[in-house]
Amino acid sequence: METITWNDFEKVDMRVGTIITAVVADGVNRPAYRLTIDFGDLGMKKSSAQLTQRYAAPEELIGRKVVAVVNFPPKQIGKFMSECLVLGAVDGKGDVALLAAEADVPNGWRIA
Repeated sequence: METITWNDFEKVDMRVGTIITAVVADGVNRPAYRLTIDFGDLGMKKSSAQLTQRYAAPEELIGRKVVAVVNFPPKQIGKFMSECLVLGAVDGKGDVALLAAEADVPNGWRIA
C-alpha cells in the first residue's frame, strides 16, 4: 500500500450528508443507485453508488446519513454525472456498507 502525506489527506474534503432521493440507475454496467444527497450549506450533490447487494431497494437509503468526498471533479458514469463519492466499507465482492457519523450531526459537517 502506498503511503500519503498529511498534506495529501488534508486535501480530501469529506462531509456528512443525508440521502434525499435514491433511484435504480439505468444504462450502467454494474447495478447501482443514483443518489441525491443534501450537504447543508454545500447544497445538493448527486452520486452513483453500487450499493444494491446490501440495500435491496432504493427506498432503504432515503433519509440515511452518509459520509462522502465532495471535492473530486465530476465524473461521467454512463449517462449520469456523479458529483461526489459516497464512502463505504467493501468486501471486494460487491457488498458495500455505508459509512456514517455515529451521532446525528448537521448536514455539511466536515470529517477530520
